[in-house]
Amino acid sequence: MKILENFSRKFGLTTTEFNITLVLLIVFAVGLIYKNFFKQDESIEYVEYDYSAQDSLFARSEINDSTLLAEELKDKNVDSKQEVLDFNARNFKESKTKVLPAEKSINLNTAGIKELTQLPGIGEKTAESILELRKKKGKFTKLNDLLDVKGIGDSKFSNIKKYIYID
Repeated sequence: MKILENFSRKFGLTTTEFNITLVLLIVFAVGLIYKNFFKQDESIEYVEYDYSAQDSLFARSEINDSTLLAEELKDKNVDSKQEVLDFNARNFKESKTKVLPAEKSINLNTAGIKELTQLPGIGEKTAESILELRKKKGKFTKLNDLLDVKGIGDSKFSNIKKYIYID
């Protein structure tokens, strides 16, 4: 051990640094010996595949040459905005925004689905859930009873409470 300490001082390393370096050198030497003397030489054979038969399944029959496709596209005048809008069947120009009812205009105990769906954030499913709760409980006694409806939380309730009242 005295020899190792002398070597570590000679190279300016602490004992731990010298031990780690020594272990790394030993592992490197063992790996080099194993590779050169014990490991069999395995040559890997290079195989080249021809995918042209599979590629031809996806090629368009009328266009087999990419230059022909490029020429065809170059001559085509495309309105890109219209092309994008063609994917959506909805007519955006005729889309209707929800008209909000007047304040305190919807009686919670007598309103039907049509009146309830006029409320902001209330669709048919939520309106049906309100009617089911009203049928189960009888009549609503306070506005906060709406919080028991699935789909109505604090934020949605705060948005609709100014439009509803209880009689």
